Amino acid sequence: MDKELSILSMVVHASLIVQLVMATLLMISIVSWTVIFRKLFAMRAAKALTQSFEDEFWRDRELAALYQQTRASKKDNGPLARIFLGGMTEFLRIRQQNPGDPQGLMEGPRRAMRAACQREMDDIDSNLSFLATAGSVSPYIGLFGTVWGIMNSFRGLANVHQATLSAVAPGIAEALVATAIGLFAAIPAVVAYNRLTADSDRLANRFETFIEEFSNILQRQAR
Repeated sequence: MDKELSILSMVVHASLIVQLVMATLLMISIVSWTVIFRKLFAMRAAKALTQSFEDEFWRDRELAALYQQTRASKKDNGPLARIFLGGMTEFLRIRQQNPGDPQGLMEGPRRAMRAACQREMDDIDSNLSFLATAGSVSPYIGLFGTVWGIMNSFRGLANVHQATLSAVAPGIAEALVATAIGLFAAIPAVVAYNRLTADSDRLANRFETFIEEFSNILQRQAR
């Protein structure tokens, strides 16, 4: 590639507005990749801890023993363990205060687990909206930089007696770099958002299933 039309040269010689657009897209890309890696690691940990606690929960053992073990544990047992703790704590509290209230023994733990589930999903879904915004907005920001750069290129031709491709090509190439950077920022953000959203929905379904199954177990113990 000609040195004059290298990517670095086009960025350096672009107009100030186009350079600002490129810098903005670069910052969006850096933040997006930071969010992507953090959420991927967090999602992987959440899925592994959820599976581990489910295996522990369905072992043939007393709920009281599992409750005491989970409550006394110093390590992070994952979102499902916190949902279990919320429901079991409420169940034991209501059974101690109102042992003759079977309706409360069912509704209280269910509400506590749903509240805990919502908190966990809010944490799991945090920053996903940024990826969605980056994926949808970045191409338009890049397109703005491209349009601005092309306008400057054609405006510069007004002072040229003979317009040639060699005269306009560098300016158009510089402008198109903004579109390329916009796509570079948008595509990973969209792919990661779709992947993480699908994983989040699967976790939410597992939590909902666990809440229903655990509620049935508590209902049998409340009789």
